Amino acid sequence: MPRALIHVPATAKKGETVEIKTLIAHVMETGYRIGVTGAPIPRDIIEDFVCTYNGEEVFRAKLYPAIAANPYITFFTTATASGTLAFSWTDQHGATQVQTAEIKVE
Repeated sequence: MPRALIHVPATAKKGETVEIKTLIAHVMETGYRIGVTGAPIPRDIIEDFVCTYNGEEVFRAKLYPAIAANPYITFFTTATASGTLAFSWTDQHGATQVQTAEIKVE
């Protein structure tokens, strides 16, 4: 799986709404384009994105071929406790990339 970038605030106040930003480098090939040889370029997409906060799912997205290359996803969650946010991208072949980020809640 390709490189992913994540932005999570380092600190937040308890109950504060925080913005989470993610971007993963991926071609998101639809399978409809024709390559230089005249054959279709095989489909290659990320299908699922999930974020958990201290083990509890806080965001999920189902991605489809119409999503642009290098999917950028931003969402909000409430800072409840210090801990770990885990981000998971799963492609159509079942390969999964997981990255984590820490947040300190004061």
